[in-house]
Order: sequence, then C-alpha cells, then structure tokens
Amino acid sequence: MSGEALASSASDETVDVAMVDRLATDIALACADDDLELAIVIGGGNIWRGATGEEAGIDRATSDTMGMLGTVINALAFQDALEKHGRPTRVLSALQMPAVAEPYIRRRAIRHLEKGRVVIFAAGMGNPYFTTDTPAALRAAEIEAEMLLKGTHEGVDGVYSADPRLDKTAVRYDEISFMEVLSKELRVMDLTAITFCMDNKLPIHVFDLMGPGNISRALAGERVGTLVR
Repeated sequence: MSGEALASSASDETVDVAMVDRLATDIALACADDDLELAIVIGGGNIWRGATGEEAGIDRATSDTMGMLGTVINALAFQDALEKHGRPTRVLSALQMPAVAEPYIRRRAIRHLEKGRVVIFAAGMGNPYFTTDTPAALRAAEIEAEMLLKGTHEGVDGVYSADPRLDKTAVRYDEISFMEVLSKELRVMDLTAITFCMDNKLPIHVFDLMGPGNISRALAGERVGTLVR
C-alpha cells in the first residue's frame, strides 16, 4: 500500500485519519471471511522519501532509514484503525523498537496469521537502498502468500503500456507476463521486486486502491486491475 495514499489532499496532514479509516473499513469487511489471511506493507512516502532526502543533501543510508521510520508511523495508525473495526492486528518491525512493535520473526508472523490477526510489516527490510516494493515481495514469499496485491493511487487502475496520466493513448493490460514487464520496462514496481516475484512464481495483482470497494473485491479474488504472472 502506497504511503502517499494516506496523506490528505485537502490539508498539510501527512496522515489523513479519515482516509486511514476508509481503507481500514474496506479491509476489515474483507477479513470477515475467516479463511482470509492478510498481511500488509505500507510505504512511508507521505512522511519521508529516501531519494528526496538524498537530493537535498542527506546521506542516502540515513535518509532511507528516516523513510523506514515513516512506515512505522503509518503502520501504527493503520493498526489503530483496524482494531477499532474489530480486527486484531500486529505490527512487526524490521527495525528493533520493542516499545511500539514486535520484532519481525518469520514464524511469529505466520502464527499471527494462523490466529486470524492482520499482520502489518513495518520498516521495510531494515536496510537502506530498497524501496518498499522489494520488502513487500520478500515478506510475501516468506509467509508463502498466494498473491501480492499492489494498491496504486492517483487514478491508475492497473498496468498500462505507458503512464496513463501523461499518455492518453496508453492501453491497460488485463494480464501481462513478468518478462513483458521487464522487457518493456513498465514501472509496475521496482525491477528488483519484479524479478524477485518472477523467480519465486509470486503473481502480482495491480489495482486502484482508492476505488470504492476495490480492496474487498481484490481480496475476494476478483480481477479489478492487472494480473502479472
């Protein structure tokens, strides 16, 4: 889930509580199906972007660590919202901060999922130089997820032949292979994440996170965007 999706478009608030609640409501409804085991990775771009900090003169490793801390803030906000909707939630952080989150341990994450808890993975992989895409793919593989759902925003509802916000002739794909994504350099996710998912046979469902009901539909297995496999 993009961190930017949580920011308010109407104010300077980096975390729009109303938007967090709206997305949490959709997820809580989808989780009413007891057969669904769900883990979430949220970016931190609404608070800090490592690349932006580097451009401003901050050391890249330091800037990326600041961005990882931003994902923890978003994870805690989302945990609060989900639990207000009756969904037990656990935040597992790749950076050690026992006062606010559990440390990431693979078997612990799987056990939480088996107990019906929503798991939120925070702080990426705990390493700089990676976007949130790569740890999302890594965590999905580690917990043996059936699919990785990539929620986009700003009106992009799938994978296109070009940026639909800039090119009105761009065509949306209903389904596309990993090799096509790589050869055409389509910016679905960063290339490291795409290659990792391809190597681990982990399909990606790209959809518009902000569309009403899209989260529930995507989690129910409906095709509401583009399937990459």
